[in-house]
This record gives sequence, structure tokens and C-alpha cells, in this order.
Amino acid sequence: MKSWTGLTLLLVCVSTTAQIGSVAYEGAERLRISTERSRLEAAQAIDETACYKRFWVNDCLQEVKERSRDALADLRRQEIVLNDEVRKAKAAEQLQKIEDKSAIEKLQFEADQRAKSVRDFEERMARDKQKTADREALQSGEKTNKDAATDRVNKSKEKARARIAKQAAEDEARKKYNERLNQSNDRRARSLKDKADQSKTPARPLPVPQ
Repeated sequence: MKSWTGLTLLLVCVSTTAQIGSVAYEGAERLRISTERSRLEAAQAIDETACYKRFWVNDCLQEVKERSRDALADLRRQEIVLNDEVRKAKAAEQLQKIEDKSAIEKLQFEADQRAKSVRDFEERMARDKQKTADREALQSGEKTNKDAATDRVNKSKEKARARIAKQAAEDEARKKYNERLNQSNDRRARSLKDKADQSKTPARPLPVPQ
């Protein structure tokens, strides 16, 4: 953008400088021609005045007029050339303005295109970056969900193992309790049986007195 602005200013400065130079040249030439015409007219007046002091006045006046006419004609020719040069310079200046405007518009268009390309590139990079971030976030979310599901499965397995272990411990404790209970019942039953057997044994006869 800075280079484009600098080039634009350069084109404007060159055009302005050329215009100033053309105006200065035209002014200087018109002043020279006007000054020369005034000098010739003054000289003609002086020469005509001098002619009246001569014998052949008309011849002298005719000679002065012809000499002055030739000099004034040359100035007129120079003026016509100057007018033609000024017209051509103005036409060239107008053409240069059109070309400068076209060049500036072209530079502006190219600068806008470059700026647009930069914006498009930055927007594309931002979209790609956002897509990458979204994809990583999605993958991270999927991984988190997967890890959470795995944790839930592992916890369920642990709970199931804990329930099985608890149930097995309870079954084992119940089994031992039943075994002790059965043993106690067996001992009680044997004890009762022994007592019953003892009560059924016949009494020994009393000894005969001597």
C-alpha cells in the first residue's frame, strides 16, 4: 500500500511538474513575442517620424512599413507556432492525465486484488485452523466418551466381582455355620443317645448277705 501511494504521488508530481513547466514556457514565449511586437511598433513609429524629415517621404514610409510588416509577420508566425505547440501540449497533457488516471486505477485495482488475495489467504488459514481445532476437539470428545465408557465398564466389572466375592464369602460363612450347627446337633444327638442307652442297662442284683 505504501509503495502504491508513493507511486501515485510520483505520477501526480510528474504530471504537475510537466504542467507547470508547460505553463511557464507558454507565458515566457508570449511575453517575449508581446515585448518584441511592442518594440517593433515603437521602432516603426520612430522610423516613420524620421521619414517625414526626408525628401522621399512616401518611399521611406513604405520601406519602414514593409520592414516592420516582415518583422511583425515573423512574430505572428512564432505566435502561431506557439499556439500550435500549446494546443499539442494541452492535448498531450490531457492524454497524460487519462493515462495517469488509468495507471492509478490499474495500480488501485492491483493493490485491491493483492489485498483481497491476502484476506482470502488469511480467511482460508483461519478456516483451516478452526477445522483442525474442531476436529481435535471432536476426537478429544470421542476419546473422553470412550474413556468414560471404558471406566463405566471397568467399574461395573469391579462391582460385579465384588458382589460375586461377597456372595461367595457369605456362602462360605453359611456353609461353615451349617457344618458347625450339624456337628453340634450330632454331638447333642449322640449325647442323648448315650444317656438313653445308659438308662436302659439292667441294674445289678444286690449282694447276698453273709
